[in-house]
Amino acid sequence: MSEIKKVVLAYSGGLDTSIIAKWLQDEYQCEVVTFTADIGQGEEVEPAREKAKAMGIKEIYIEDLREEFARDFVFPMMRANAIYEGEYRLGTSIARPLISKRLIEIAKETGADAISHGATGKGNDQVRFELNAYALMPEVHVIAPWREWDLLSREKLMAYAEEHGISVEKKKGQKSPYSMDANLLHISYEGGVIEDPANEPEEDMWLWTVSPEKAPEKATYLEITYEKGDIVAIDGETMSPATVMEYLNKVGGANGIGRDDIVENRFVGMKARGCYETPAGTIMLKAHRAMESLTLDRNAAHLKDELMPKYAEMVYNGFWFAPEREMLQALIDESQTYVTGKVRLKLYKGNVTVVSRTSEYSLFDENIATFEEDGGAYDHKDAEGFIKLNALRLKTAAKRRKSYF
Repeated sequence: MSEIKKVVLAYSGGLDTSIIAKWLQDEYQCEVVTFTADIGQGEEVEPAREKAKAMGIKEIYIEDLREEFARDFVFPMMRANAIYEGEYRLGTSIARPLISKRLIEIAKETGADAISHGATGKGNDQVRFELNAYALMPEVHVIAPWREWDLLSREKLMAYAEEHGISVEKKKGQKSPYSMDANLLHISYEGGVIEDPANEPEEDMWLWTVSPEKAPEKATYLEITYEKGDIVAIDGETMSPATVMEYLNKVGGANGIGRDDIVENRFVGMKARGCYETPAGTIMLKAHRAMESLTLDRNAAHLKDELMPKYAEMVYNGFWFAPEREMLQALIDESQTYVTGKVRLKLYKGNVTVVSRTSEYSLFDENIATFEEDGGAYDHKDAEGFIKLNALRLKTAAKRRKSYF
């Protein structure tokens, strides 16, 4: 412990990371630098500055990273149509590499020899923070208090806070029913009554979306413009990546879009139940696949779909800065060269429906696809030989099996 002189802490300003800041000062006798990121969680981050100052912390970083988060992390992932285990849209997973990146950059700027985080020893986040950090600074020392201290219950944490004069904002006896994490892509809920997969989430748990039953009776239409796989405008208005996501979260939430209730397989080996609100992500995935359906070659699209689960697993498990993810990203980005055009969507009571898609690079040829006369664009007789060649191996195997009996 005496070898650590300065540590950069990923600091939310909440109870747990405030306790960690004090614990690091006491246990490691080191200088603490705090880093607080605004990645669209919807809460004021500036109060973290005063809390850090109150603990005698001199170097305090508070940064607005919303645009970088959307542009350099969420949008590339959306080009891949990434979704983990068929349901989870990776909202927490994709935020961790950005936070790790800035932790390492700040460590280098301030001459720190360690970083620290508030992830528990049971979750995925400890893995994500640390794998991404080691990929960027192999020699960095990582301090994970939840794997070192004995403050393993809420009661012990509260007692520590009281003993060291750390402010607890909630009223005495009041307990937050869920563990929540939010950013531009989603808000997640764990613990409380939903810790049991048999329990239906309480309606007042959801913060971003109205229930589909209470959503407007009139549908909302959106026209989304794509350039090379990325959204650049909505309803003709040019928007930055972060603005796109903020807008889609608002309009999607108002229409009951993006609620998910999932039991997922964590990288550390256990199953966990979580609930998520991902309005922007739900809309973006639907629109992007619609744009690709018009502009991607069949085999290119199918190859992307085969690779997507592996890509999603890399993001989920914390391998954003690993060479295999970067290699796969290069392939995905190349596939997006002609994913340009417009998609029109209908949002109605929790559903997202594609109603039209257009592109100057469309591979759809009405002259070939029509059920009417096509003027010779497609010769129906060609299908006979195509079918016979594809049936050859099936017929051969069937004859061979028949000869056995």
